[in-house]
Amino acid sequence: MTIATSTRKSATYAVSLLVAASAVLTGCGSSDDSGKSDPLKGDTAKGGTVVVGSNNFPESILLADIYGEALKSKGIKVSYKLNIGSRETTYGLIKNGTITVLPEYNGALLAYLDAKATPKTVDETTTAINAKLDSKLTLLKPSTAEDKDAVAVNEATAKKYSLTDKSTIADLADVAKDIVIGGSPEFQTRQQGLKGLKSVYGLDFKSFKALDAGGPLTVAALKGNNIQAADIFSTDPGIAKNKFVVLQDPKSLFGFENVTPLAYKSGLSSEGVSALNAVSAKLDTETLVKLNGQVQNDNKDPLDVAKEWLSSAGLS
Repeated sequence: MTIATSTRKSATYAVSLLVAASAVLTGCGSSDDSGKSDPLKGDTAKGGTVVVGSNNFPESILLADIYGEALKSKGIKVSYKLNIGSRETTYGLIKNGTITVLPEYNGALLAYLDAKATPKTVDETTTAINAKLDSKLTLLKPSTAEDKDAVAVNEATAKKYSLTDKSTIADLADVAKDIVIGGSPEFQTRQQGLKGLKSVYGLDFKSFKALDAGGPLTVAALKGNNIQAADIFSTDPGIAKNKFVVLQDPKSLFGFENVTPLAYKSGLSSEGVSALNAVSAKLDTETLVKLNGQVQNDNKDPLDVAKEWLSSAGLS
């Protein structure tokens, strides 16, 4: 998929626009200078500008706005390249300096860098990442805010198979053959995805439906029973709204998933590092769920939500 420009309005998350985005995403009235260049173009930032990027799902865009506005409050020049794609794309862009800062999730990043790693603590996760991370990059301080991939079933499926929020992924072992699971295309090939669900939990699903990364396409398909199970982000406000049941992960397939800034070392000043670490110190899971709800349920502009939270947290 070629993405021509970045976009930030809440309409980005409407299902109809996401369907259209399968061909091309175009800018729509951004209030900053983010929508001027191709996010996949491999050129580094000019004139000391910090380029804040995001992956292609609403929470990542929100976090990018939070990081960018926190940096701006310190007088740092910022531009945005949002909604780029999955980690398979964005890691390469930050490694070559096209992006300076990217919101990351420590466990998922480690799984990408080393699928065999099995850390038992957040500190072990950080140590393992640093052992595999490209030398041009640095992982900043993790927040306590955690957003894990999670396997959720819709209300009808939960009732059919007597699944509750106390049930585990392993409880799907006997019925997976009758269940269609959905998620991002990458979920089909990742260890923290279908590969791990098979190797760790022994699950063989009836089929897989490629949708989006825990976004409105996935939520709509699960709600409409076009799929019966899905990869959903644990901070998604749609879980409670649609009475989805998230299954427990006792074997920790999805590990630790603390929100953590990833930075291109030479592109970020010590003042910028301090600003982003200050964000991590204030951001917790409860806050992230509330902010996601404002964007995804209340249709607020993520940039406005970011600015309001930074002000309330004393970070702008």
